[in-house]
Amino acid sequence: MVQIALFAAIMAVCSWIQIPMTVPFTLQTFAVFCALGTLGGKSGTISVLVYIVLGAVGVPVFAGFSGGVGVLLGTTGGYIIGFLFTALLYWAITHFFGEKLPVMIIAMVLGLLVCYAFGTAWFMIVYTNANGAVGLIAALSWCVFPFIIPDLVKIALAILIAKRIPKRFIHRV
Repeated sequence: MVQIALFAAIMAVCSWIQIPMTVPFTLQTFAVFCALGTLGGKSGTISVLVYIVLGAVGVPVFAGFSGGVGVLLGTTGGYIIGFLFTALLYWAITHFFGEKLPVMIIAMVLGLLVCYAFGTAWFMIVYTNANGAVGLIAALSWCVFPFIIPDLVKIALAILIAKRIPKRFIHRV
C-alpha cells in the first residue's frame, strides 16, 4: 500500500511540473509509466486510480495545483481519465504476455495511444460544447502531435528506471 501511495504522490508532484499549453505539458505520463513499470500492472493501476480519486475529491494533485470533479469534466479531464485506461491495458497485456522488455514497450505505447484517443475525443466534445466545433486535425495538433516525441522519451526513461530498481525493493501484489 505504501508503494501505491508513493507513486500516486509522485504522479501529483510530476503533474505540478508543467509548461502551460492548450493541454499542459507535464510529467504526469512519466509518473504513470514509472508506476506501471515499477509496481506492475495491478499495483500500478491502483496507484493511478488513487491519484485520480484524490484529484476528483478536490485534493490539488492535477496540473496547476488543481483538483476537483470540474478538472475531470474539463477539456483535459479525458487525458487524466485516459491514464486509467492506459494502466488497465498495460495490466492486461503484461498479465498475458509477461513483463519482458518488448512487452512492456508495446504495452506502454499502446496505452499511450488509448490515452490520446480517449483524451482527444473528450477534449473535442467538451471544447465543442463550450466554444463551438473543433476539427479532429486541430484537436490533434493542439493535444497530441506536440506530445508524441516527449511521451515516447518518457516511456523510455520510465522503463529504464523500472528495470534499474532492484526487485527486492518492490512488493508486487
